[in-house]
Amino acid sequence: MPNHLESNASPASLAQLENLVRQGYLRPLDHQFAKFVAQGDKLVALVAALASYELGQGHVCLLLSQLDTARLFGLPAKLSLPLVDGLPEPQLWQSHLAQSEAVSDGSRPTPLVMDGDRVYLNRYWQFEQMVANQLRLRAQSGEDGLQPELMAAKLDELFARDYRYLFAALQQLVQSGGTPADRQREVCDKLDVVTPQMLDWSAIDTALQSAASVDELAVLDALVPTSCCLNWQKVAAAVALTRQFAVISGGPGTGKTTTVAKLLAALVTQAIQRDERDEQGALQLPDIKLVAPTGKAAARLTESIGSAVDSLAVDDVVKSNIPTQSSTIHRLLGAIPNRVAFRHNRDNPLHLDVLVVDEASMVDLPMMARLLDALPPHAKLILLGDRDQLASVEAGAVLGDICGFAEQGYTPAQSQLLGQLTGFQFQQAQAVPAAVADSLCMLQKSYRFHAQSGIGQLAKAINSGKPYQVEQVWDKGFKDLQHHPLSSESYLTMITYVVAFYSKYLEAIEKGEDPGDVLKAFAQVRLLCAVREGDFGVAGLNQRIEKALARKGKIAPGEDTWYVGRPIMISQNDHGLGLYNGDIGIAMYDSEVDPVTGNRPLRVYFEMPDGTIRGVLPSRLPEHDTVYAMTIHKSQGSEFADTLMVLPPDFSPILTRELVYTGVTRAKSKLYMFATKDVLNRSVTMRTERASGLASLLK
Repeated sequence: MPNHLESNASPASLAQLENLVRQGYLRPLDHQFAKFVAQGDKLVALVAALASYELGQGHVCLLLSQLDTARLFGLPAKLSLPLVDGLPEPQLWQSHLAQSEAVSDGSRPTPLVMDGDRVYLNRYWQFEQMVANQLRLRAQSGEDGLQPELMAAKLDELFARDYRYLFAALQQLVQSGGTPADRQREVCDKLDVVTPQMLDWSAIDTALQSAASVDELAVLDALVPTSCCLNWQKVAAAVALTRQFAVISGGPGTGKTTTVAKLLAALVTQAIQRDERDEQGALQLPDIKLVAPTGKAAARLTESIGSAVDSLAVDDVVKSNIPTQSSTIHRLLGAIPNRVAFRHNRDNPLHLDVLVVDEASMVDLPMMARLLDALPPHAKLILLGDRDQLASVEAGAVLGDICGFAEQGYTPAQSQLLGQLTGFQFQQAQAVPAAVADSLCMLQKSYRFHAQSGIGQLAKAINSGKPYQVEQVWDKGFKDLQHHPLSSESYLTMITYVVAFYSKYLEAIEKGEDPGDVLKAFAQVRLLCAVREGDFGVAGLNQRIEKALARKGKIAPGEDTWYVGRPIMISQNDHGLGLYNGDIGIAMYDSEVDPVTGNRPLRVYFEMPDGTIRGVLPSRLPEHDTVYAMTIHKSQGSEFADTLMVLPPDFSPILTRELVYTGVTRAKSKLYMFATKDVLNRSVTMRTERASGLASLLK
């Protein structure tokens, strides 16, 4: 049956869309897709352009029920409303679209898929269905052969109490004249006590005051039983032991890597206890792989997991079977140059038993779909990440959608099993949780940011979404925080700080230090920007910093783009070189003399995911940019001892709570914030909302 909207047909509407492309409101891609899909139907053309536009904004789908026809494509009302002239009322769009040959419910191949009030590009509807189906299936799969008594004992051993921190805190209280209440607070903090009303505090305080050494605090094993304490790291490991799919989420310093190292030790121990052997009689131990979305994040995971495994109190057989080298997801899946597809997929699955994915908040919907598609059915998947960080640059917010179920609690069966494994009795959930809720654990205690840490307090205040709490943190005068209201003077101060900080890595180059040491020195500091363009963006600040360093004689840029000390960031993947978007390198002279020219060639040195250093000739590099300053988006997966962060003087929709939180939590030791209070406070109130149907599918 011909669609009755044909009379409104497309030449005029497509011309309107083309005009929006010329004005910069719409991408050429959005217009071309609408042109391809339209079939003489103005409404289909408009919805196709909108769905494509929303995808470019990070949304997986277009929500018809929340569509504001006065603000299409972010246009002012006077420009937006003419686009819907001659179309039915918005509440009738769904029924009209259902009649189009270009739209289906996914049961037949069409450019657009309509699922309830959500309109998808077909490929992204398939990605979402694939991710939801895989996660539901894995979330409902328990761990075959789990031995609760054995694993409970192993978790007790791996997460044994360490009374050194409590003893040190008690010694400080002796010097400062601490009260019984102060001692009780330290016990609750250091031992993760959650039911203090169940304890005999008189007996505990007597033991605390009489303890002359760390060993004498062991009496607290009986006075403060594990049933009164909740170690979320231990719970997270227990959750992952019981499920085929698990998510461990937490902010900076909550111990995600430490937790996963102990979890992997438990998994290896479990396999040893099972004593299953292959045909040759060799013990079958799990094949474990570690990955992260970017090369930098993979390098950080390699460093942190290596340190965590070294400190484990387990035998060498267990340690030797826990990997300490990580790679990128692209490398694991087998990226094929100039192709979207990977070598590993459903027909050629990965060869592994356990996959750990760090910085999972950075993984977009298509990549998560491809990763899940390549997992063998028996494999255990563990996602690590911070649910409060920025969502992926590309479409979707997979980790955020999954973690939304954490507040539901655990099912009765899972609560009972976790109680067996951890010794803590969990309260029953008030409503029946979704199956995926049994796979989640949110780490809630930061070991990096203590009560006297301004960075930790600021991050918590930002997550509250309440500007007055943020201002209270600034007013407390924390030593690790500096807030500079934006002005001409503070802008110059910022440049001065950056030049002083970067002088250290440039001095390391002058001294002839190894490229690895130079890269580490450069990684101690970074200027983070919310935007790319303008005086307060990456492009403008990189130029100003470069000129300021040149004036100080720290660098010597000439007519050539390249000079010793130039830091760059890769912006295009090069699978052949093993360099990926976000990788950072620094230009230095090679230590070896070229036998042909007699000179030491200039190379750009990178730290690879396995911790090795590689030098690449500048002429061989893929697309890249100078990186004295970088966007907050690009900083994900990194940490810097001294972090400078600048927000533009005028508010824009790109400034959100997640953006500010991500920038703040890149700082390990000190944060220098350059922003007006108005812009900062408005940013804190703005949450990132990404349209998606994943949460509904996971229910």
